[in-house]
Amino acid sequence: MAEPQVTLDPNSLNPVEDKLRGPLEEQLTSALRAATEKTKQTYAGESVETVTETLLTRTKSALHHDIADGFHPDPAQLRQVAESIVAGADTRDLPRPR
Repeated sequence: MAEPQVTLDPNSLNPVEDKLRGPLEEQLTSALRAATEKTKQTYAGESVETVTETLLTRTKSALHHDIADGFHPDPAQLRQVAESIVAGADTRDLPRPR
């Protein structure tokens, strides 16, 4: 899986946000990558939907609340990261449903 990257649409930013775009993208990307790594390490057979929610929650929890409140990633792209985690998981040791 490629490392997730947050890229903000400059057309959707106000002038202040646009000036801070680079550092903001770095902070958001760092939080998402940390959340991705933690979720990979703790994955225990959850659904893609649950992993998607976990990624968003963990990413937002790593951000200042003002930034977290304004962070609304593309749901399809966040789901793609979750699908990648689920597909790449080593689930051999997980209990199987009977």
